[in-house]
Amino acid sequence: GKATISNNGATILKLLDVVHPAAKTLVDIAKSQDAEVGDGTTSVTLLAAEFLKQVKPYVEEGLHPQIIIQAFRTATQLAVNKIKEIAVTVKKEDKVEQRKLLEKCAMIALSSKLISQQKAFFAKMVVDAVMMLDDLLQLKMIGIKKVQGGALEESQVVAGVAFKTFSYAGFEMQPKKYNNPMIALLNVELELKAEKDNAEIRVHTVEDYQAIVDAEWNILYDKIERIHHSGAKVVLSKLPIGDVATQYFADRDMFCAGREDLKRTMMACGGSIQTSVNALSSDVLGRCQIFEETQIGGERYNFFTGCPKAKTCTIIFHGGAEQFMEETERSLHNAIMIVRRAIKNNSVVAGGEAIEMELSKYLRTCCFLIPRKQQLLIGAYAKALEIIPGQLCDNAGFDATNILNKLRARHAQGGMWYGVDINNEDIADNFEAFVWEPAMVRINALTAASEAACLIVSVDETIKNPRSTVDAPPA
Repeated sequence: GKATISNNGATILKLLDVVHPAAKTLVDIAKSQDAEVGDGTTSVTLLAAEFLKQVKPYVEEGLHPQIIIQAFRTATQLAVNKIKEIAVTVKKEDKVEQRKLLEKCAMIALSSKLISQQKAFFAKMVVDAVMMLDDLLQLKMIGIKKVQGGALEESQVVAGVAFKTFSYAGFEMQPKKYNNPMIALLNVELELKAEKDNAEIRVHTVEDYQAIVDAEWNILYDKIERIHHSGAKVVLSKLPIGDVATQYFADRDMFCAGREDLKRTMMACGGSIQTSVNALSSDVLGRCQIFEETQIGGERYNFFTGCPKAKTCTIIFHGGAEQFMEETERSLHNAIMIVRRAIKNNSVVAGGEAIEMELSKYLRTCCFLIPRKQQLLIGAYAKALEIIPGQLCDNAGFDATNILNKLRARHAQGGMWYGVDINNEDIADNFEAFVWEPAMVRINALTAASEAACLIVSVDETIKNPRSTVDAPPA
């Protein structure tokens, strides 16, 4: 099997061969957290498991599942309202302040990853990339390309579409640069077609055979001549571009490439993907300000910059081992998702698990105001929230009991933003220390974990439907 090195919760859970239905539910909430906000995948799984652990004694004592579910929904609503109440809103009008916020959020997302030593460098790069997009902030408009070799600090963001040059036979090795080129986007095969498996042509004379060969060449040359006469300088095709077409285009100072980022190029440069070369007018061709080839590491890359239709960018990062580069790509994806979410919902809370401790304190206070059995269950919910700061202390090698006691005391005195200080093995005001994260990450994690716990608690029994061992009757 393939080895994967990762500390991304969603990635690890996706790769597990999970059979148990309850465990599958936890995998699903981690996937949804990853898709929705991009971070907090481990937290959401840990929370859901701890919620279930805390209510297990009540279930064993015969408490009805509906009472547990009602209490958990009440607690979740109280917690979400509290987050919205205390979250700090950053004004979008102040661009400098907003950028600082986004960089801090990206750094928090990267601080637990393999590239944590370069988190300031990559946080700036991720914010640059997201800021280059238009208001819709479409994730697919950011491309991530890996270059093997070189230092991480040589990574860069390109304002446009970039992809690796692939050299064909007949390909001109001279680097090209065009100003205001027209771009043909095709779904057309530009090579001599191989015969089909079941095709058969019977010829009786050499002239007949020559006529077939000539017709094949004429069809191919007709296609590439039409492309040349359309005025396109760059030809991109989903289907293969053969040696003959490559040589033909190279002789006429045109560039061609196959099967690369066609959709993103179309969205950025305009035009439309054509399935025929018969109607290649200027209306269906894309445009950009500059197309050029540049050497990056041992590879040559093509860049489309100054795209008129949609703002797009490409992050090109360097690395060593393949697994390291894959994990770096996942880390950058997480940071990009967090920055997008922070722009769309411009409210933040302190990181370092300060918000969990504040919610735990708040729910413990609230539970005494709620009569009946729900009081105990909301108290259990509040206790479960402390698993995340406790786990953070364990991961950092701290004494979790000591740190949690300090945090409880500080929050009881009104230190709302106090959380774990990883650098000094103590607690600190993480808002003052600029350890911030989007409030939406925590809201989403609490809601998803609570719903998953309620779903599992509400299951009365599981019925396994074995596959039938009886052969189907003959038709």
